[in-house]
Amino acid sequence: MTAVNDIEIRFASSSDEREAVYRFRYRIYVEEMGRYASIADHQGKRLIEDDDATSHLITAWQGDQLVGTARLIWGGDAPFTARQIKQYDLAGFRAALPDDQMIIGERFMIEPALRGSDLLYSVFCFYMNFANDHRIQLAFGDCEPHLLNVYQGLGYRAYTRNNVNSPQTGYLIPLVLVTEDIAYLERIGSPLAAVLSNFAGAARTPANLEELLSAGKAVLSQRLIDAASYWSNVRQRLDRLEDGRSHLFDGMTPDQIQHCLGKSNVFTCAPGDRVIKKDNVAQNMFVVLNGIVEVRDGDDVLAVLPAGEMFGEIAFFLGLPRTRDVYAATDDVEILSLSDSNLKDLIESHSETAAILLKNITTLLCHRIARSG
Repeated sequence: MTAVNDIEIRFASSSDEREAVYRFRYRIYVEEMGRYASIADHQGKRLIEDDDATSHLITAWQGDQLVGTARLIWGGDAPFTARQIKQYDLAGFRAALPDDQMIIGERFMIEPALRGSDLLYSVFCFYMNFANDHRIQLAFGDCEPHLLNVYQGLGYRAYTRNNVNSPQTGYLIPLVLVTEDIAYLERIGSPLAAVLSNFAGAARTPANLEELLSAGKAVLSQRLIDAASYWSNVRQRLDRLEDGRSHLFDGMTPDQIQHCLGKSNVFTCAPGDRVIKKDNVAQNMFVVLNGIVEVRDGDDVLAVLPAGEMFGEIAFFLGLPRTRDVYAATDDVEILSLSDSNLKDLIESHSETAAILLKNITTLLCHRIARSG
């Protein structure tokens, strides 16, 4: 991670600085990523939202150039809105804690030339220092499936089955960081253990924390359980596919499958969940473990993919944005999200496993073409 020098991070303190944030958002989200076009101010080239009126806007400056920003929503400034309560499933948490002990972090973005540097982490640390100063117990956020391992490595945990289906960004997994549970952060090796204040015996966490987090078991991740348990859970799901159908791991030994599963996770979707949004830039591949998903172009269903099928291969191999939307079509859809970086490393370093993997991908694609007539 490259260090960036001469950066000043502070809250926007004037209308001019807030306007700079709105223009920066427009450039990143609307022009670069093709998101939020329906709510953006195209004439003024601004992306401003109702939540901004009562939020703290974090800004990162390199000289007089804005190079990063984020939005911090604190329940101590104003009660959480209906949108925030629904999106982050806050009702149970609000019954256990006052709003002023919770924050939500959104709209983290960095100048393209500085991605891959330590700037995003620096902005994140500034956000966490607000938690230190105000004795915040819970910090909420969400992420796309391919970023889940990154956030869990920081200490965030999934806590709800009600994942977010945004018309602008697609499928998002709500997450929460228990800021004063330093023992947990140290146990998983989170770098935030050194950033968040250790209040030791005076630390505060919700009394019913485990109950509040229990629904998060719908997301299965190697970050949260040992490798053997994760493999056992995934193996049970793969065993369901052993009925003559081809799948991505055909002909592989258990060790070879585990190489493919590095940095992967399994998540559950409800009917109508949009797993992939067209034009999204993520490049991970997916395997349907249970249920059925549909590949759509608008209202047209282009393909129906049952358990054992994969999708996301065009973005993975060609490095292109997603070409179609993919929706969960039945109850209890389970999807394995494979890390694109892990698979690319595997192709480079494990030639035998890579050969089987690529053969299986080719076979699945050939079957799909044959079915389409």
